Amino acid sequence: MYILIMAGGVGTRFWPKSRKEKPKQLQRIIGSRTMIQHAVIRLGDLATSDNLFVIATAQQRSGILGQLPQLKTENLIIEPVGKNTAPCVGLAAIYLRRLDPKGVMAIMPADHLIGDDEKFRTTLKEAEQIALNDHILVTLGIRPTYPATGYGYIQCGSRLTSATVDAFSAEKFIEKPEKSDAVKFLKNGNCFWNSGIFLWQVETILAQFEKYLPELYAQLLTIDAAIGTPFEQDVLRETYSQIKGISIDYGIMEHSSDVIVLPADFSWNDLGTWDEVYKVNPKDENNNVIRAECVLKDVKNCYIDADKKVVAAVGIENLVIVDTGDALLICAKDQSQKVRDIVDEMKARNMERLL
Repeated sequence: MYILIMAGGVGTRFWPKSRKEKPKQLQRIIGSRTMIQHAVIRLGDLATSDNLFVIATAQQRSGILGQLPQLKTENLIIEPVGKNTAPCVGLAAIYLRRLDPKGVMAIMPADHLIGDDEKFRTTLKEAEQIALNDHILVTLGIRPTYPATGYGYIQCGSRLTSATVDAFSAEKFIEKPEKSDAVKFLKNGNCFWNSGIFLWQVETILAQFEKYLPELYAQLLTIDAAIGTPFEQDVLRETYSQIKGISIDYGIMEHSSDVIVLPADFSWNDLGTWDEVYKVNPKDENNNVIRAECVLKDVKNCYIDADKKVVAAVGIENLVIVDTGDALLICAKDQSQKVRDIVDEMKARNMERLL
């Protein structure tokens, strides 16, 4: 099994902490380690210096190598620019095909919070056995614990009789439903959160690219032909400039009839917003999460994070306050999804120094 950690995202909803050169996955969001360090540690002995791969952009290269000394330099795959998860997975697959075409790729984001490392490793090994079957794409499904509207769902069908564990065919992918639908999914019992963790053989996923994303597949073959030549980097940059960004979910998983859902029993959170970070951190007696030196009076249910400044606050509730020295974010916790809109506005104003 080859472990591929996707670490190229910028994490715009975690501005101002998350920036292009040091995004969310390279930050200490939970505990004393960074998100990507947590991602590797939880793999335990499933990850070795030979089978651990990370894919990211050049801006994150030095940060990743500095935080993961066990990662071989040649196992850090660099995208010229992020183009969403389908090109990311495809690029990694053409490199891995040269090592082991029938090897199983275990693909996971660098920035998720997962509880119970042992259950996680056990589930990966179970998924690996299913993925060794030809044409099978395995995704880990998380049993929903509340009617979340910020996650994608997978509706399951029949049980996979060839598997030794409970695994099911994927009938339908649903993106971020309305609250009423999320309540129904929770009651139905056959719907799972889409974890974004996938396993499949290298040859299997490339065949799916050829079938469902033929233009992207042809571009990947162009890159593949240049690997190992003096023109590799030039071809990679030129081809990537023409690639259309698309997620692996939209591009392949939602169309393929070969997707199997393996339910996972470990706790999971994709930590998509500051509000999610607030929920999973320990609170003080006033239900605040404090990661700064503070002087507070009548402050409740807040998340406060400041690198160097003392934060003084009076009479506030349900706010996120994040200070990085050059930028300050103040937002309502239940509006933290919209931090991405702030970043988009900054781009439109050419405020690149803050991004």
